[in-house]
Amino acid sequence: MRIVVHGQQAFGRAVLEKLLERDENIVAVCTAPDKEGRPLDPLKELALEKGLPVHQPASWKTDEALQLMQSFEADVCIMAYVLLFVPQPVLDAPRLGSFQYHPSLLPMHRGPSSINWPIAMGSENTGLTIFWPNEGLDEGPILLQKTCGIGPDETLGDVYFNKLFPMGVDAMIESLDMVKAGNAPRIEQDLSKGSYESWFGKDQARLDWSKSAGEVYNTIRAANPQPAAWTEHEGQVLKLFDCALIEEEGSGAAGAPGEVVSVDADSFTVAAASGAIKVMRVRASEGKVPAADYIASSGLSVGQKLV
Repeated sequence: MRIVVHGQQAFGRAVLEKLLERDENIVAVCTAPDKEGRPLDPLKELALEKGLPVHQPASWKTDEALQLMQSFEADVCIMAYVLLFVPQPVLDAPRLGSFQYHPSLLPMHRGPSSINWPIAMGSENTGLTIFWPNEGLDEGPILLQKTCGIGPDETLGDVYFNKLFPMGVDAMIESLDMVKAGNAPRIEQDLSKGSYESWFGKDQARLDWSKSAGEVYNTIRAANPQPAAWTEHEGQVLKLFDCALIEEEGSGAAGAPGEVVSVDADSFTVAAASGAIKVMRVRASEGKVPAADYIASSGLSVGQKLV
């Protein structure tokens, strides 16, 4: 079977590695254009190392891009982390079409930050979908889905790197085998039972200490490591990473929302509307440091407010 691998970054590379281990016939590798001053994309790096032809169209919306995909005479295109919009004629150019990885249980959490949002919303489960993309936003028919839990203290990094990444690589290979066997389904999504969320960015990662400690903690987890939850201390941005939830009834932990209620050798605790957050690692002007270093350099003390 003639296969095109279209993707980028570590996930794209991991999928290509698995395919090469199986001696699959990779006729082309497509990835995003290089960025000046940035390291070589990991997928491109592996493809060049293995002597595979690499193509990097700046856009897939051109006649030239369509002709390029058609020239591969591919049976299938495997889309392993693709951010550029790909029009339907390009998706349909391979004989059996194109299938793609998405890190949520579609139709829930369609959109670009589909790992962040379930964590931010306090969900206990998420998963991944392999689907047949169309020109909608993650709206194509479903080929395969896998589910995983979200632990109460797991961060974005934990869920992606420990669960959705390795599960996703295996699911791509499983999907290819189903396509080869001629039994890969195309289950239409019921979009009325799903959701779409845009980017989970800086605005969404700003902490609101007037919310419950559980809600604040979910935002911190959803933004760790990127884009990083943040607040302000004496007019300076302070990003929070390693934290713990302190659940306590009543108005915070004997303090007003955002108030530093305790400082010890390796952490400080901030009150929310109900409960508090114990902070162990932060990023400020001096970089990412243990809370103890920030306490020493900033003079953070009990009674100060984070806003």
